[in-house]
Amino acid sequence: MAQDINVVNFSARQPSQRFLLPNSLVGLRDVSGQSLRTILANFFDRSDDALFELADRAGTNTDQNTFFDAMRELRLRRKSMVVSVLQYVSQAFNDIGRFHPEYGSGALDDVDQDSLSLLDHSQLEQQVAVDNLINKLRSHYSEQIRLLTTRVNHLIPETRLSDSQMPLSPEVICGGVAEACSDLDIDIRAKLVVLKLFDRLLEDSLGGLYEQANRKLADDGVMPDLKRAPVGPGKASRSAKKPSGFDAGAGEDSSMPQATFSELSALLHQSDGGASQSSFADGVELDTSRLMARLSKIQVASGRLGAGRVIALNDLLKPVLRADTETPFNVGQVDNDVINLVSMLFDFILEDRQLHPVMKSLIGRLQIPVLKVALSDRNFFNRGGHPVRKLLNELALSAIGWSEKREGQKDPLRDKIEQVVGRILNEFTNNVELFEELLKDFSHFMDLDRRRRELIEQRLKDAEEGRARQEYASTASNGLIEEVIVRREIPEPVLKLLREPWAKYLQWVILREGDESQRWDDARKLTERLVWSVDPKPVTDDTRSELLRAIPSIVDDLRRALQEISWDPFATDSAIHDLELAHVDVFQKLVTAPPRDETLVAEVESETETETDVAAAAIEDVSVGAVAENEVVPAETAEDVAPAAVAGEWLGRADSLRVGSWIEMTRDETRIRCKLAAFIKATGKYIFVNRSGAKVAEYQREELAAAMAEGEIGMLDDGLIFDRALESIIDNLRSNRRD
Repeated sequence: MAQDINVVNFSARQPSQRFLLPNSLVGLRDVSGQSLRTILANFFDRSDDALFELADRAGTNTDQNTFFDAMRELRLRRKSMVVSVLQYVSQAFNDIGRFHPEYGSGALDDVDQDSLSLLDHSQLEQQVAVDNLINKLRSHYSEQIRLLTTRVNHLIPETRLSDSQMPLSPEVICGGVAEACSDLDIDIRAKLVVLKLFDRLLEDSLGGLYEQANRKLADDGVMPDLKRAPVGPGKASRSAKKPSGFDAGAGEDSSMPQATFSELSALLHQSDGGASQSSFADGVELDTSRLMARLSKIQVASGRLGAGRVIALNDLLKPVLRADTETPFNVGQVDNDVINLVSMLFDFILEDRQLHPVMKSLIGRLQIPVLKVALSDRNFFNRGGHPVRKLLNELALSAIGWSEKREGQKDPLRDKIEQVVGRILNEFTNNVELFEELLKDFSHFMDLDRRRRELIEQRLKDAEEGRARQEYASTASNGLIEEVIVRREIPEPVLKLLREPWAKYLQWVILREGDESQRWDDARKLTERLVWSVDPKPVTDDTRSELLRAIPSIVDDLRRALQEISWDPFATDSAIHDLELAHVDVFQKLVTAPPRDETLVAEVESETETETDVAAAAIEDVSVGAVAENEVVPAETAEDVAPAAVAGEWLGRADSLRVGSWIEMTRDETRIRCKLAAFIKATGKYIFVNRSGAKVAEYQREELAAAMAEGEIGMLDDGLIFDRALESIIDNLRSNRRD
């Protein structure tokens, strides 16, 4: 009896393994398979309703049919898609350590620069959607994923897994979804709707899957007391290879060691010899709840500062830490430590040269709300996935390439950040859920903005690579023609034929089939035969008969080639006529020209070349001798040596620049922030765009290196600002302790 398509054999690939899976992983594989089956069943139920609703609201018959077709296709493919996803995840278990999910971060960089082949826009949009989903899941379930990854690595110490290779990682699950969706015969708009439905469902459902998976391994005795996963080198390598912008807000993946509040507090006291006490030793006692109440009173007022104006946290707190009778308040030691740490965090953020003053002002307005969160939640400093930290990272990351618009010009990003900051100042009391809501909303806004910019950048990249291919084809065709006609006497009409229609044909061959194809080899040979037919060298007794046999095929091949590129038929006839006249002239010269002793000619030419070489060598010896005798190096030579040494260092920096890196360039005393959108390998050209995706500059490799050496271009750090600030504080405190 045929096997039911609903039954998935999770052990199908087991015999091909190098080692057997530990029993705990076998159990995890089976349990997670059942959970995923339930999640997928829920997806298909939801998708049917969602697509029907979209079809019902469609504005045209075409759109309506698109969604109805998608609904029908999903119903037909439901069973096979479920099997596909489950088998994909099963393979990640069975081939653990050797399985690499095909979808994931960096997919947009998988463009073959050598052949200049490109993704079409539908593939690009699907990859952007999948990549954004992976990043969203990693951000949303950071701690649970890290706990699960640590436990799985503990079970197989002989195999070191990267983050993406963990069998239930977002990359694996989304890779299975993407593979299942890839064969759907539906319009790209409908496919993006399907992926969006997966997005919502997985974001809502995977928490239960990860919680169940961690509980299953803990019950099996796998690190049952593990409460907090260490951040290992795997996280650092993952974040290092990702393009800027794709890991926005994923603070939990930072490679820096996380410090608990008690550790930070200890460093704080050790760095100042235990003198870190409340600023007002003698005063009214102010407990945490009363401090929070007073902070709430000034929270809204702190947001009324003008654009570009920033006030340090200590200055904001002066009215809070002074009683109505001018008697100072005395806050507790723990609260005072929190205030000092938050103050240092924002000092770093507000001094960061990466941020525009307007953006510093907006983020600086969040000092009081962030302080309130830190006072009420001591895990704020060591929990990488804390929504407040992630929101700060997202806001700062989005503002890296921002520049102020002209008055009256729309600025959606600034408006959105002002909206987020305004809601926090007006609505936040102690409800951290507000930050989660705003983080989700802002991430969605940035996803849409990022997708729009990536499509614009991809179109720019398409155009630049197309231009590069055209330039390469033109250079190669012109190079071939000049190589073949050198030292030849070519009639003017034939020369015009070679440099115009024939050059176009050669370019067409390269663009269509490349310069290593058989077609290009045939075109090269035909070019050589064509030139030989109007200036045959060397001339022998058989030259005339060889021409009589060759010319008809040369003319026919030439005519067919020009027809292939749809060259003007009247111009083709005229060019062929001129070629025939040139052939007549060649035959007349062959009849009237005296016979040449080719051996003697060759000997004379050889002797002439030898004499020329000897003379050149003598001139060179005299020049070298003159320099040696006088022992004087020209000034130009001395100046050329130093730049060459500098160029080597800076060329290396230019080569290490990755796509997505943000830079700041200075032009006419104006600073422009832009990022590397593409490197065109064929021409060695670097293309830079602004935050809107518009091209602002292009450099050749040597030009870029020179600009970096002269300080005209500086790198911007697009890392997570909260984590960089915390790392800086830890380093400074440890340094002060050593001093």
